[in-house]
Formats: sequence, structure tokens, C-alpha cells
Amino acid sequence: MGNFSIKKLFRRDRARAVHIIRDRRRNFRTVPKKDATVLVVDDSKTIRFALKKMLSQGGYQVLEADNGEDAIALARNHGPVLIIMDIVMPGLNGFQATRRMRKMDETREIPIVIMSGNKEATESFWIQRIGANDFMGKPFNRRDLFQRLEWIVYENEII
Repeated sequence: MGNFSIKKLFRRDRARAVHIIRDRRRNFRTVPKKDATVLVVDDSKTIRFALKKMLSQGGYQVLEADNGEDAIALARNHGPVLIIMDIVMPGLNGFQATRRMRKMDETREIPIVIMSGNKEATESFWIQRIGANDFMGKPFNRRDLFQRLEWIVYENEII
């Protein structure tokens, strides 16, 4: 195979303006800015806790909401760099909250990753129709979370 290396596949161009750190699992990861905030919206305390822990360890500030109404208010007031939103929640569900956020000027450009335990094609279809940027299935792992975050936030140079 010659000089081929798996590590070379995951390395980023070091000349870029964003700082890159090495993850403890030997993956390169972009260092977030000091005020980079991610909004986690899920009615499950366990999921919110797991996401908050992973994102905090990655250098992000984390806001939490357990329903769609609170998510909209937090997104409007704090302007997170990314919203990770569950579909099934009491009151305003993830689809409805995403649809409302896409209609508001303050939240229209914030990337949204819809999260669900049901990975059916119909949900993926509806996610694209309501304006979400990506879909993440449950259960998820740390690598998958950060790959999606970096693809959505840093590849498009939102921060």
C-alpha cells in the first residue's frame, strides 16, 4: 500500500484559520471559539446529560431545553451555533419547533440536527422538508456527534 495512512484521511489542512486539536481518540478536531454554544433539545434527561458532557468536553457551552417552546426562546436569545433537537417531545414537538425556527429571522440560519430513535426513511423525508440540516439516529456515539457538528458548523464556516 505504500505511503497510505488512515491518519492522513482525517487530517485537516493546518494552514486553515481555525485551530485544530487532537482528540483523545486520535482524531483531529476543530477547537470551538470561546462563545460557541450548542442547544440540546430533548425530553430525556439522560440524553441531555450525555450530549452536554460530550460537548462540554469538546469545548462547547451547552444550553438545554426539554420542549420545543423553551428551545425557540433559548435559540432566539442566545443564537447557538447548532441545535440538536429530538422529534418526540411533549407540547411542541421537534418538527413543529424546527418549522417555527425556520420562519423567524433570528433563528433561520442556525443549523439544526434532528435526532430520533426511529431511523425510518419517512422521517428523513420530513426532516428535509421542514428545513433541518441533518439527521442523527439514537443511539449515537461521540465520533458521530462531532463529525456531524464539524461538518455542519465548520465546513460551512458559520463560526
